Amino acid sequence: MEKRLLFFCLLLLSCYLGWGQSSELKNIQASLPKIKDSLRYVDALNRMATLLYEKNADSTFYYTRMARDIAERHHYERGKADAMNNLGIFFDIKGNFQLALKYYNEGYTGYKKMVDSVNSVQALMNIAMVYQEMGKDDKAIQRYEQAFRQARQLRTDSIRSLVIYNYLLSYPARFSRDSTRYYINVAKQIAAKYKDKRTLVAIDQLIADDLISHGKRAEGLALLEQTIATAIDQKLYYVSMDMHIDIAQQLEKTDPEKSVTYYSQALAIAEHNDYLFYSEILTRKLFEFYDNRGDHAMAGNYSKKLIDIHDKEAKLSNQSGIDYIDYALKDEQVKALEGRYMYQVALTILSCIAFLLAVFMIISIRKHLRRSKQQNNQMKEALSALEQSQADNTRMLRIVAHDLRNPMGGIYSVTSMMLEETDRPEEDQIMLDLIKTSSQHSLELVDNLLQLQFSSEELKKEPVDIAEMLRYCVSLLNSKAAAKEQQLSLEVIPAVVAASREKLWRVISNLIANAIKFSPSGTRINVKMIQKDHDIRILVKDEGIGIPPEMSEKIFDLFTEAKRPGTAGEQPFGMGLAISKQIVEAHKGRIWFENNEARGTTFIVDLPFS
Repeated sequence: MEKRLLFFCLLLLSCYLGWGQSSELKNIQASLPKIKDSLRYVDALNRMATLLYEKNADSTFYYTRMARDIAERHHYERGKADAMNNLGIFFDIKGNFQLALKYYNEGYTGYKKMVDSVNSVQALMNIAMVYQEMGKDDKAIQRYEQAFRQARQLRTDSIRSLVIYNYLLSYPARFSRDSTRYYINVAKQIAAKYKDKRTLVAIDQLIADDLISHGKRAEGLALLEQTIATAIDQKLYYVSMDMHIDIAQQLEKTDPEKSVTYYSQALAIAEHNDYLFYSEILTRKLFEFYDNRGDHAMAGNYSKKLIDIHDKEAKLSNQSGIDYIDYALKDEQVKALEGRYMYQVALTILSCIAFLLAVFMIISIRKHLRRSKQQNNQMKEALSALEQSQADNTRMLRIVAHDLRNPMGGIYSVTSMMLEETDRPEEDQIMLDLIKTSSQHSLELVDNLLQLQFSSEELKKEPVDIAEMLRYCVSLLNSKAAAKEQQLSLEVIPAVVAASREKLWRVISNLIANAIKFSPSGTRINVKMIQKDHDIRILVKDEGIGIPPEMSEKIFDLFTEAKRPGTAGEQPFGMGLAISKQIVEAHKGRIWFENNEARGTTFIVDLPFS
């Protein structure tokens, strides 16, 4: 019964597309050779396929395949979608529901892309009917509901009557009695509006079934008999098949003889019109009836008819020469090849784009490298000129400083000797003391200038006992610390480093002198020496005024602005730490400072030691 229902629904769907009549089929067949436009030719082939499935499903497949091939060559989307829908019908008739779903879905997708709402609704109904055949009622109802909603939004409501009919016929339990009557009335009004005779007849069958199911059996059977007579009178023979089976099943228990009469009448119509599918169903029904009654002669006749029908179906299949399963498999293979081809095309395009980008990048990089090379050459020339200028300036500065050293030294020595004379007036002593102090500062400045700008290659290294050198520095500066009542302490370990004794002595003495200079009276200055892995570390820790954060990054710069007078007004030159850094780095070492937690600063020097 379910298979009967499905085919009847499919029939109604094809009828909506333009109720197939044999005269229409003959007209299309006659006009085919005259059609020159390829797209119109595809439409004609699809229409023929739709009309022929009642007679011969293999003919439907044959013309559908032709239509699809031509449509794909001309990129005719509507033709392809109609062909997919016809293939769904064909595989549905053959009982291959998976392939039917596949092609119905492809047809639905095609209609959706073209925004063809009417055919989208039809495709949804087809999918719902296949799910019903497969026993997947949840999915079938879901598609029916979707088609039901979309049909309400259509401007042309002729398809809505078909949706209502199929949904009510397939799942009557989904509707209440009032809803059933309401929707039957709506479907009937729409069918009458479009003079849709087949749907009107089919709706009468729904009304008859509704009357029978709700206790009005006699009235329902009478309406069903009248509906069959109307269908035959209007030559709607295919429609009448389902009605004959419907009334025959209703009468099987109450009036078996009359039931057999309707089965026989339907079989005669099916054989006359060559409806092989219905012929098989009706013959099987009559065979079962007579077999159950024990009328083996009549059962034998219908058994022979069943064999004849099967032979006829086999003969038609052999004549068509169509392996539809092989077609579907090849269809999948073609799609796989198309997908692979599209992938290869995309990959080729991406490769070309990547190649062009690579060429562009190579050209850009070459231009950039050429420009960078020119800029580097210019920078090298500018740097070389700058280095030469700096070397000349340093050499000139050293010459000037060296030439100033002797007269400054003479001034300092003479003023020192003159201050030793006790009989000079106080005013003269004050002036001489100022001259001595100024000349001493000038000598220190000259000494600093002479230490500027040297490289590690200029160092004359020798083994230097760091502990002995630290003791020497501390002993020399002890008197200076004592003048400010400061305590100078020393902690050493034995260590010999390859270094310039004179340069390294200047660094340590400069750090200790700075600690004395920037520490108040009565504080402690600690000089310590420790070994750290591959380095000798010298620490000079004071309890002085410390270094503020804003000056921390500038104190090692030459001629820095980060300079302050000492706690006793000592004059700073701003070059001592810069020179110390040059000396330490020339020895491949490192110098930095850390502010102490309480107060003061610790300067740290690391020298390589092996």
